[in-house]
Amino acid sequence: MGTSRTPGGRPTGRVPAYLESRKNIVGSACGLAGLVLTFTGLAGAYWPVVVAGLYGAGALIAPPERPPVPVFPDPSTQLDAVRTDYHALCGYLDEVELPPAASGRLTELTELLDGLLAPGPVAEALAADPEGVHVLARAVRQDLLESVDAFVRVRPWTRMVPGTEPPERHLERQLALLHREIEELATSLREAETRRQQTHTRYLEDRGRNG
Repeated sequence: MGTSRTPGGRPTGRVPAYLESRKNIVGSACGLAGLVLTFTGLAGAYWPVVVAGLYGAGALIAPPERPPVPVFPDPSTQLDAVRTDYHALCGYLDEVELPPAASGRLTELTELLDGLLAPGPVAEALAADPEGVHVLARAVRQDLLESVDAFVRVRPWTRMVPGTEPPERHLERQLALLHREIEELATSLREAETRRQQTHTRYLEDRGRNG
C-alpha cells in the first residue's frame, strides 16, 4: 500500500513522516554502529542499552527538519487565469445592449485590456509585476463585471420610475474611471521597460569607457 504524500513529496501522517526524518536516519545509523559494537563483543551484556542509547543520541544531534516551503503559482500562471476569465467576461459583454456613449467607453476599455492580455512582450512585462496582475484581475473579475451588471439590473427601474438619474451616466463614469486606472497601469509598465532599456544603455556606455 502506497504512502500518501504532500505536493512537496513529503509523506503524510506522523509515523511515515518520522520514518523518513533526519532524526530517524541519523539515529538508525548510530544504532547500527551499536550493533557493530555488539557483534565485535565490545558492547557486552548491555548491548540493548548501548544500541538504544546510540540511537537516541543520534536522533538528538540530528539537524532539525526543514519545514516544507509553500508553493505559490507564479505571476504568469495567474495571468493565464485572468486571461481565461476575461474571455468569459467578453462573452457576457457581447450579450449586453448598452447606450452608444457607454458602448464607446466600454470599447476603449476592452481594447486596452486586449492589448495588455495579448501574448507577447507586454503580457510578459505584466506577468513580472504581481501588483499589476492584481489590478488587472480586480478590474476583470470584479469592477467591470459589477459596473455593467449593475446597469443591466437598474435599467428596468428607470422605465417604471421616471425622473431618476439615468443609470447609463453612472456606467459611463465607472467605465471612464476603470479606463484611467488600466491606462495608468499600462503607462507604469511602459515606463519600467523604458527604464530597463536606458539602464542597459548606461551599462554599455560605462563598460565602453572603462574598457
